[in-house]
Amino acid sequence: MRGGAGRARNGGGSVMAASGRSWFGALALGVSFLKCLLIPTYHSTDFEVHRNWLAITHNLPLSQWYYEATSEWTLDYPPFFAWFEYALSHIAKYFDPEMLVIENLNYSSRATIFFQRFSVIFTDILFIYAVRECCRYVNGKRAAKDILEKPTFILAVLLLWNFGLLIVDHIHFQYNGFLFGLMLLSVARLCQKRYLEGALLFAILLHFKHIYVYVAPAYGIYLLRSYCFTANNADGSLKWRSFSFLHVTLLALIVCLVSALSLGPFIVLGQLPQVISRLFPFKRGLCHAYWAPNFWALYNAVDKALTVVGLNDRRAGSRISAHCPSFCDSAGNVDLYFHIYLGPRGFLRCLVLCALSSFMFGWHVHEKAILLAILPLSLLSVQRAKDAGIYLILTTTGHFSLFPLLFTAPELPIKILLMLLFTVYSFSSLKSLFRRERPLLNWLEIIYLVQLVPLEIFCEIVFPLTSWKLQFPFVPLLLTSVYCALGVTYAWLKLYVCVLTEHVSVRQKAE
Repeated sequence: MRGGAGRARNGGGSVMAASGRSWFGALALGVSFLKCLLIPTYHSTDFEVHRNWLAITHNLPLSQWYYEATSEWTLDYPPFFAWFEYALSHIAKYFDPEMLVIENLNYSSRATIFFQRFSVIFTDILFIYAVRECCRYVNGKRAAKDILEKPTFILAVLLLWNFGLLIVDHIHFQYNGFLFGLMLLSVARLCQKRYLEGALLFAILLHFKHIYVYVAPAYGIYLLRSYCFTANNADGSLKWRSFSFLHVTLLALIVCLVSALSLGPFIVLGQLPQVISRLFPFKRGLCHAYWAPNFWALYNAVDKALTVVGLNDRRAGSRISAHCPSFCDSAGNVDLYFHIYLGPRGFLRCLVLCALSSFMFGWHVHEKAILLAILPLSLLSVQRAKDAGIYLILTTTGHFSLFPLLFTAPELPIKILLMLLFTVYSFSSLKSLFRRERPLLNWLEIIYLVQLVPLEIFCEIVFPLTSWKLQFPFVPLLLTSVYCALGVTYAWLKLYVCVLTEHVSVRQKAE
């Protein structure tokens, strides 16, 4: 009887595992099919950027990669990404060798489009695998009537079908899915207490795209407190006798070896300053041409309004822009240190806080960088109602702020439909998941989000019909950035308050 019961239980477990693989596989195949349907859509200048990088790495020796300037879109990603383009170029030559000619600026034959689009879809396999690993980490034991209400299923949809990632990578054109795959996989490994593997993945990621340095403090402090110290006191303070120099040495070796492999050849060539100058072009202005919905969008709007009425103080503005980012980042890092002992969930919160703080106050921030906060926040949204509410505010405003990236008429119904489907699913699934708890959003938050609808109607339908279109063409961008900046700022403040209050609560319980 015991053997039969054991076999029955094992059989049931196998059936459940097979079921899990089937629904996840269906989600992955479904979104991959959608990506294929988006191949003929509009693509931005980033398409030419990556075509040019294919040509540079394929035709020129290593010593000229970071000097080539035939195109204005010079190579400005770290060396690992350059090698990634080099590897792709040896496949690209079988599709259309003309795309690998450096002088063929803005070249986009049908074969070139298919190759570059499919290269993004294919490399997204890493992202799909990372999502699967993140779903394994998330606790799936919450009571649910069926698979559609399980946290793991909801998380898989929120990540695999993320609206922002779809339009940025598969319409606008970039390789964020592949890069976020590395980040989410490193997060999953750290949450699974596979610290060295997580550290290795993140070190590799930094040498693929340096924007991820924004969240490096979260990784560094979490590894310090969870891996280099083997025990904490009840109140979260550290026991110095538990400090492991061996673990610190192992982490340092990983960072040094990865950095040597990436930057070593350029150090030998004496070109490291040139590489650094390409990676960090500080000559660019404080704000991107299309304002990201952050503090600087609000500041610029107020600055412009004061200029119009003659009350602007340029010297005060310069002082603010010079000191505000460093102050806020320092405050965030101090706060991070005192909260990281809360475990993997605390690490995720601090990671999101680092990403969002850098987005709010960083130098020359692109609007697409909001995905750096939205994607890891997805993992928290299926675990706690407070985080789910913050997620709904941030993801709705953050995704809406990406609308101006797709300004061509054929993409208008596509972006509206995809945004609508993703937003409706996010609200309905998270509301169902936390239906026994208090409402995820209050009435003021709901009113703010609903106003995005008339804003979009004005920007896309009403404004183009007015005489202001020729005289003030920037108005839709300005309104979108400033209004969304209010929501992003509110989500940042709410997350900060949430982390601070949780810290106080844990301290009080420990005492």
